[in-house]
Formats: sequence, structure tokens, C-alpha cells
Amino acid sequence: MNIMHFADSPWSIVPPLLAVALAIITRRVLLSLGVGIVAGSLMLQQFSPLQSLRYLFDSVLKIFWVDGAPNSDNLNMLLFMLLLGGLISLMTASGATRAFAEWAARRCQSRKSAKSLTGLMVFAFFIDDFFHSLSVGPICRPVTDRFQISRAKLAYLLDSTAAPVCVLMPISSWGAYIIALVGGILVAHGVTEQSPIAAFVQMIPMNLYAVFTLIMVVVVIAFQLDIGPMRQHEQRALEGKLWDESKGRPIGLDMEAPADSRGGMLDMVLPIVTLTAASIYFMLDSGAQVLAANGQAFSMLGAFEHTNVGSSLVYGALCSLAVSGLLALRLDLGIATWLRAAPRGVMAMLPAINILLFAWTIGAVVRDMETGKYLASLANGNLPTGLLPVVVFVLSCAMAFATGTSWGTFGIMLPLAGDMAAASDIQLLLPMLSAVLAGAVFGDHSSPISSTSILSATGAGCHHIDHVMTQLPYALTVAFGAALGYLAMGLLHSTLAGFLVSAAWFALFCLYHARRFQAAPEAAIG
Repeated sequence: MNIMHFADSPWSIVPPLLAVALAIITRRVLLSLGVGIVAGSLMLQQFSPLQSLRYLFDSVLKIFWVDGAPNSDNLNMLLFMLLLGGLISLMTASGATRAFAEWAARRCQSRKSAKSLTGLMVFAFFIDDFFHSLSVGPICRPVTDRFQISRAKLAYLLDSTAAPVCVLMPISSWGAYIIALVGGILVAHGVTEQSPIAAFVQMIPMNLYAVFTLIMVVVVIAFQLDIGPMRQHEQRALEGKLWDESKGRPIGLDMEAPADSRGGMLDMVLPIVTLTAASIYFMLDSGAQVLAANGQAFSMLGAFEHTNVGSSLVYGALCSLAVSGLLALRLDLGIATWLRAAPRGVMAMLPAINILLFAWTIGAVVRDMETGKYLASLANGNLPTGLLPVVVFVLSCAMAFATGTSWGTFGIMLPLAGDMAAASDIQLLLPMLSAVLAGAVFGDHSSPISSTSILSATGAGCHHIDHVMTQLPYALTVAFGAALGYLAMGLLHSTLAGFLVSAAWFALFCLYHARRFQAAPEAAIG
């Protein structure tokens, strides 16, 4: 059977669809991802067991080593996770996380205020979605645990603020990448009257999924909007069961501070500020080096556009660890405490790394199956011009869901959307590019094979599949409203009309649940 029968064909969606379906049915993530990987490998190698095994070995090897050199992007991300695990463990051992929880408890008098604190933390960690999920989760978990907020709700707050804020912020790893792609598209189609950064800013209100996801987070916090499986998780949390205990203890950093720990807020705040500030510095520095090598003048946006995110996060984590170690000298806890704490933090990250490695592997299989290329080809038909934004949005949703990557969807769908707009109606260029961004974030939120979902669950200490299933109803609700908005935007050629249609759907959704808001007021727990 010829390989071309599968690649870039309807068969190409089988491996990711199989993995997603099994993950939902069996709730065993590694098994499901493994089945999808094996199925894709067999299909790519015409069902030859030996060739499939060799292909699978090469695919796994490329996660660590590619083109005769280490795969620095992946290795840096794995190293960052390990270092961050060690850092959080050290802060726990010093008593810093307990001090933060006590400080927050004095200021948070209800579950609502505890969730608000968690939601607002995104504005201190907006540089990168991985950075946010892995940092904010362990920091805020003692606070949300105290107020009996389920780990699933914490994971939702992490995931539903991280990517939407990153995709809307020009100064972030996401923003720099998107601006670079948009700049190339504008040049390719002769749009010279608008700079890439100006186009990005103009696209912010058009990114309906990201905007209304953030609004949904506000409503969830303010009115205790628990729909679908989230309601069961929150009800169990009020009974003291913060996660589904029938599935065992979830992965994540759950460590108690020693009884003799004397760390205070300084031991929490200074390392975290160092982590953020140092990461930003190294991002600017690595980008500046590329600009200088290319003979370009330094600019903050240009530096972020050419930055090396992975190495910058690693250097930032090392600086933060050094600061945490120096602060520990005054606490006199003993070297044995630190020698026990750091390895425990590293080991706590290993289950999440296992899932991430499987997700990266199936991502490679999906790329070789050319699933994204096939899905993109579905948009190349004789469609009415007014339907193009909503069609591009739906395809981007499907592509990101199937592949588990928003950045890969950006790379494929943004140029395609630009070509389609130029061939039909150039006025729809920015709405269609915005529809791609929105659809990619939805897929990244909803897919069980998304690395962002995996790390949000890890940061929250939540079972991964529980996070996916509890977040999905919220994501689908916002995505449906966004689809209506893009339909109106395309038919009426009006950004305002599209925004108002999405807002109307969102308002109707909230009104429908208004009785539940009144029936389930937030309680102060302490």
C-alpha cells in the first residue's frame, strides 16, 4: 500500500483522532498517545513493522538530536521544567510558599478572591504560556487549596488566561512570533501602508476567542459559573476532595514545608521577580545579538521577534535558583534539607515530561502525515467571500485540536489565510488572520495532546484528562460565539458587528445561567 494513500489525505487525521478519542474514552493519556503514535508510524511506513520501529526510533531521537546537533529548543524547555521544579521545591522547603499562602489568606476572604488572585497573576507572567502555567500553578495552589477550590478549576484559570493573554500581548513570545509572520504576509501582498505592529494591535479586538475567553474567566470567577464536569469537581472540592481520588494522586509539586522552616515573603517574591526579570533580560539580549549579527538596529519588538525563548527561560531559572540559594543562607536549615528538596522537585516534574515527550512524538507523526496540509486544503474551494473568516476559524480550530499546537497552526494557516484574502477581498485580510489566531488558541486549549494543556494540569496538580474535560465546555461555548462573530464580520465587513454578535451570544449564555449564579453564591472558607 503506497504511503501517499495516507499522507495529506483524509486518512491523515486518523492518528490524532485516535489518540484524542482514546484519551477521552479511557482517560489514560500515555496509552492513548502511544496508540496514536504507533498507528501513524505504521501508516507512514506502509504497515512494515521493522520500518515503523526504525521510523519511531528516529522520531524520538529528533526530540533530542536533529541535523547532527542537540535539539536546543526541546532540551531547553525540558531543562527549564526541571529547574523550575527544583526552584519551587526549594521555596517550599524554606517555608516561602507557606508564607505566601498565609499572606494571601489574610487578604483573600473568600473563594472568589482566591480565584481572582490566581487570575491576575497572569499579568506578572505574560511573557510565555509555559512560563505562566508552571510558575503560577505551584505558587497559587496553597491558596486555592485552602479555600477548597478544585485543582480542575485552578488548571482552568491557568490555561484560560495564559494563551489568550500571550496571543494578545505584542511583548511576549507569542506576540513576537505572530508579528513576524504577519509582517511577511503584509509584504507578500503589497500592504505597505500599515506596519506589522500596527496590524497586530488592530487585530486584538478581532481575536474574538481570546477576548471572550478572558471575559469568560472573569464571569467564572465573579459568579461561580460551573458547567459540565466542572460542577462535580467543585462540589467535591467543597467536601475536601480537591481532585478525583479514584484516579490516584495527580502529577505536580505537592510538598509540605518542614516544621522548622522560617522563610518569609521575601523568599518567595525575590526569586520570582528575579525569574521574570532575568528571563526578559535574556530574551532581549539573545534577540539583540541576532539583530546585531544581521546589521539591524536594536528595538524591543525586534529583539523579541528574534529571541531564543528556551535558553532565556533556562538562564532566568538559574538566576532565580541562585537568588533562592543565597536567601537560604540566612535561614540555616541545613544543607541536607536542600539536598533533599531540589531532587524531589525535579522528580515531581518527570511524569509531566513523559506526557510531553509523547505529545511531541505524536506531533512529529502528525507533521509527517501532513494532517495540517490536508486540513488547510479544505479551505481551497469556491466559497462565498463572506464565509471565509468563519471557515478559516473552524479549520484553524480543527488543525490545532488535531495537532495539539497553536504555533504550528499559525505557521500553516496564517499564510494561507493571507493568500485567500488577497485572492478574494483584501479588506478581509486582518479579520481572517485574526480568525486563525482565535482558532489556534481554541484548539490549543481543547486538545488532549496540547503541551499547554499538559503543563497547565501539571502546574495545577490536576489529572490531565480531567483538566481537558472540564475546560472543554467553556472553550466550546466561547468558540461557538466566536464563529457567529466571524460569520457576521465576513458578511457585513464590520469588526464592530462581529464583536457585538459574539457579545450578544455571550450575554444570552450568561442570562441562561443567571439562576445558577444566584443559587450558588461564593462562600468564605477559612
